[in-house]
Amino acid sequence: MYFTDDSLLPENQPPLMITAAPYGPMWMPGDCKPVHKLPVTWEEQTQAAVDSYNAGATLLHIHVRDPKTGHISKNFKEYSDQIGRLRHAVPKMILQVGGSISFAPEPGEKAEFSNYDSRHKLCEIDPKPDQITVAFPTSLYDHTAINRLDDAWAGTRFTNPAMAQAMANLVADSTPDFYLENIKRCVEHGIQPYFALGTVHGLECLERLIRKGYYMGPVNGFYSTGAGGVCGVNPYDLMELVRRSPHGSVFTYQSTFRYTYPVSAMMIALGQHTRAGIEDNLWAPRKGVHASTIDMIEWQASMAQKLSRPLATAEQAHQMLKIGVWYKSTDETLANIGLPPNREGANVGFLVHKTDGKLHPAAQGGCGHIHAGEWETDVAADKRI
Repeated sequence: MYFTDDSLLPENQPPLMITAAPYGPMWMPGDCKPVHKLPVTWEEQTQAAVDSYNAGATLLHIHVRDPKTGHISKNFKEYSDQIGRLRHAVPKMILQVGGSISFAPEPGEKAEFSNYDSRHKLCEIDPKPDQITVAFPTSLYDHTAINRLDDAWAGTRFTNPAMAQAMANLVADSTPDFYLENIKRCVEHGIQPYFALGTVHGLECLERLIRKGYYMGPVNGFYSTGAGGVCGVNPYDLMELVRRSPHGSVFTYQSTFRYTYPVSAMMIALGQHTRAGIEDNLWAPRKGVHASTIDMIEWQASMAQKLSRPLATAEQAHQMLKIGVWYKSTDETLANIGLPPNREGANVGFLVHKTDGKLHPAAQGGCGHIHAGEWETDVAADKRI
């Protein structure tokens, strides 16, 4: 991602898109204090979306919980039913299903992603979501490596050594056998893959599969960081993700527990996008103080306001993420995401895309520039429920 002299000025940055993650799939009801009550009933799960939208979030990261057990559901009819409720309750929000089908394990259970077939079935949800997260490649995702048990996990069942060990050994299982098929099924069902990457090497894998023609569409996603096995909390590593992300891609930056706040502050200032919610964190910036999903969304909105960066309306979020847009060729995909074309024959040196010799408007993407006339900037156009 290229920064020009004026890229840090708020008038040249895209409106901030905040993704709400209020469903906390690794938690059980007993883990959460009243200040961030875990949504369990269908009414609570739906109201969490409405409250998040009203607080300023335009994307909703969804995990469906079975009210009868408190565990994350693997019943796909319940997913369909809940997407239907959410379409009615927050019709303007971008609905994004967490593709891991995450879990709330019991003591002694192995921490693992669901099998490939189960995750593929998410593509068949009806009504369909706008996006499904596709995590790859396979990597360790050890929540306990960076976050202390007596701090981040205080008051939860993960202070139990058996539970902590389960989380320490969590592997995000995603080989080419999974992610190539999963991306294909998302596209076949008109659902945008939302790429969940943990390292710059994951970004390299994504570029390779695009260059080979496995995916032709907008490149959006989030960097899932703040754990052992993926990008941690070193600002230089995070900046490398920012630097290496293609101009025309749009990425959200997510971290874990109290690291969420400094990482979000960095990314808001840099013109990037953020995520907030109890899926990632239970705390305020100061140690020992609890925070709710709404508290975290409002904190990020306040940080953006202090920097004079507006929040994205739902309409702007749909436009920036190009929901419903697909490309016809690998070269068109590469051009739209700001990457050079594939090398042909004996071409040497720097590669450029062929043009018709005419000047065309610049594409809005992760470069951080809004171009006059591209969209209405009046936030009042996005009426909150």
